[in-house]
Amino acid sequence: MRSVDENMMTSDKAVSAVPGRADGVWSLAGGVPSIVEPEGPATLLVPAESVRMLAVDLPLASPAKRREALPFAIEDRIADPLDKVHLALGESVGDKRYLVGVVRREVMERWVAIAHEHGLGHAAMVPDALALPPVSPGEWWIDIDDGRAVVRTDEGGFACPVGLLGAAWEAARRPAIVHSGEPIPEAMQPVRQGTIDREAMVAQLARPALDLRQGAFARGGAGGRFWRRAALILAIGVAAHVVIALGDTLMLHVIADRREAETRALVAQMAPGTALGDDVAGAVADMLPVTGTRAVPQSFLPMLSRISGALAPVGGGLTMQAMAFQADILTMDFAPAEAGMAARIETALRSAGVSANVAQAADGTIRITARAA
Repeated sequence: MRSVDENMMTSDKAVSAVPGRADGVWSLAGGVPSIVEPEGPATLLVPAESVRMLAVDLPLASPAKRREALPFAIEDRIADPLDKVHLALGESVGDKRYLVGVVRREVMERWVAIAHEHGLGHAAMVPDALALPPVSPGEWWIDIDDGRAVVRTDEGGFACPVGLLGAAWEAARRPAIVHSGEPIPEAMQPVRQGTIDREAMVAQLARPALDLRQGAFARGGAGGRFWRRAALILAIGVAAHVVIALGDTLMLHVIADRREAETRALVAQMAPGTALGDDVAGAVADMLPVTGTRAVPQSFLPMLSRISGALAPVGGGLTMQAMAFQADILTMDFAPAEAGMAARIETALRSAGVSANVAQAADGTIRITARAA
C-alpha cells in the first residue's frame, strides 16, 4: 500500500522504527515496521492475510460477558483449535453483532516481539484492511498496490493477491466497489474511484474497529509466555463453567438460528432441490460421505483466505483461470507467468502450514487442491 497523499497507505521511502517509544502509524511489511503517518496515533498495521475477520452474534449486555462467550460462538467457524489461536473482540457492526479477529498465537507472539524490538510495544495492532475508509453494507473498498489487494468490507476486511480478487468478489455476490490505487481487474468494472483522506484515516485509527492487543497480548501486560498461556487456559475454563451454569438461552438461540440459515443457503447452492426439513443437522450429516468418521464441512472463504495468504509472496506470477468449491474440496487453476512456479507454490503453502496438493498439467496450468481439515 502507498502513501495517503498518493491514495495509498505505505511510504515508498520507508523509515524503520528504532528502540524507544515510537509514535505514529506504522506498517509491518517484510518483518520490519515502516512509517505510514508520523502524526497519527501509535498504531502498527499488520497484514490482513494473517488475520481472519468475522462478524459474530453476541447478544450479551456487557463486554466481559461477550468476551467470555466468544470462544463458544466462534469455534465452529475456524479450522484451528481454540488453544492455537488468539481471539480479539472489536466494535459493533450491527445489532448485537461484533467484529472479531482470529490470529494464530505463534503469529501474534512474533508480531508483539517485533513491536517491542522497534519501540512499538505500546501501539495498537490493527489489520491493515481496517485503515481503509469504512463502507456501506454490500460495498467493498479495494486498494491495490504492487499486486496486493487490500479490501475493507462492512464486516471487517481481508487481503489477497490481485489474481484471487475476482474469485473472492464473485463469491461475495459482486458487491459494489470503491477503488483506490493501481488498476482493478477489468472484469470487476465499473467501480467508483475513491481517495484515502489522511486526516480521516488518523481519526479512525485513534479508535480502531479492532485492536488485536487484547487478553494475553494486551499492551503493557506483564509475565512470561507461560503465565500468559496459563491465564488464557484459566479464562477459557472459567468461561465454560459460567456459560454452562448460566446458559444464556438468547445468545445460543440467535447463534443457532444464524447457523441454520447459513447451512440452508449452502445446501441450496451446492445441492439445489434438496429438502432439509426441520432436522437440518441430521439431514446434512446424511449427505456427507462416510470414511470411518464423517467429514466436517468447511466454508469457502476460510479456505480461500488461508491459501491466498500463503500465496501472497508469489501472487504476482499467477493468473487465476478457474475455481471450484464442492463439499469440502477447493480446486484452483492458475496460469503461471514463468517457469518453476509449481515448486514455489508448493513451498509457500507448506511454509504457511496449508495442506494442499499442487499439480501441473501438460499445458502448464497449475492446479491447487485443498481439503477441509
